[in-house]
Amino acid sequence: MLLLSIDTCGHNGTVALARLNGDRLAVLAQTDLPGKTYSARLIPAIRELLAAQDFTLPALDAIVVTSGPGSFTGIRIALSTAKGLAEAHSTPILVVSRLAVLAHKAQNPTHPTQAAALDASRHEFYLGDYSGPTPRESLLTLSHFQQLSATLGHHLAVCEESVLALAPHAQLVSAPTAADALRFALPRLRARRFDDPVTLDGNYLRRSDAEIFFRPQAVAARPSDLVEP
Repeated sequence: MLLLSIDTCGHNGTVALARLNGDRLAVLAQTDLPGKTYSARLIPAIRELLAAQDFTLPALDAIVVTSGPGSFTGIRIALSTAKGLAEAHSTPILVVSRLAVLAHKAQNPTHPTQAAALDASRHEFYLGDYSGPTPRESLLTLSHFQQLSATLGHHLAVCEESVLALAPHAQLVSAPTAADALRFALPRLRARRFDDPVTLDGNYLRRSDAEIFFRPQAVAARPSDLVEP
């Protein structure tokens, strides 16, 4: 099974190509994408990655895409690209949460990870809680995050120094990549549990800036509106 993975949720993005043979996942190559270049560079990077391995787009058996939380623009670009490729070549799509990938990346026998956190800016934080049977992801205020991080201690995974400064006992790992998303998605890939591309949406966890700061202009009153009953 030839797999493409896309992650453009963070300040920098990655695209990975891998081969799945039974239980063995072999990452063939991974390309970095500088931030603010996703719209111009994502499709060319995918083509270059495939060409370097002597593959073409129709050869893909599945696409794994990280759907957030993170950059609203990056999430939209990744999802629209994956949907476009899927529609053109009837390629299955599987979406994963960046928080879940981060928690999976930090797992180790000594300190099992129960949660992961990302800086959401504006003194807010994305938190994924995977301690129970049902994953829970939410947007937290600074005070709420500090309370929870103190309780979680080394069971919390982070990938940013700004978050570690507020949760000094957390496990610090490098930022999740497209290759990490493939490793996290392995059980679902083996089971062929794909998502419906028609209903896919970003894992935003909060409203966009346009929604937060939008102020509708006042509508001019008509004379009839000013007449008292």
